[in-house]
Amino acid sequence: MPEQGTFLIAGLGNPGPEYARTRHNAGFMVIDALAQIHRIELQRRKFDVVYGRGEIRDREVILAKPQAFMNRSGPPLQQLANFFKVQTEAMVVVHDDIDLAFTRLKIKEKGGDGGHKGIRSIIGAFGGGDFVRVRLGIGRSGDGRNVVDHVLSTFSKDETAVMKEFLQRSCDAIVTILEVGSKEAMNRFNQQLSNQMEE
Repeated sequence: MPEQGTFLIAGLGNPGPEYARTRHNAGFMVIDALAQIHRIELQRRKFDVVYGRGEIRDREVILAKPQAFMNRSGPPLQQLANFFKVQTEAMVVVHDDIDLAFTRLKIKEKGGDGGHKGIRSIIGAFGGGDFVRVRLGIGRSGDGRNVVDHVLSTFSKDETAVMKEFLQRSCDAIVTILEVGSKEAMNRFNQQLSNQMEE
């Protein structure tokens, strides 16, 4: 990631109260938590993106939640990044991932979409995948639900009990990316599970 300039931290999700606490909105949840911790108000709106501007550890950041549905996240984010002259390499995208166990967090520097439609939309809009991803494990359904039903379901009571710690660790990972770069953040966070899930 670049040493200076504005960083765009974007969480993916679906707009509307009916989706607010679903697994697919884990990216939105992290942005909300990050905004609260660092006192950044998410009250501005431009190009169908709700966003806020502020500083995290002396880094100028834009926290963003695109309000197009998940599979159309790319164009609004591209317009916002272009408006604020944010390089693709200075962007971190936070999103849910069914291929990771619940509370598993994995940072990835670049690559393909991994089957995630939101990431696919962003790669298409930006013309490449040279941005950092913070993948949030939401696990797969254990009761036979299909993928769509699973990602649009809410977290169970037991899962909700550990969400606060999971969100905090996700925020810590993003701060680490900003402070020391994605490679060091990968070393620190990619193998960790929630302490409460390991017990």
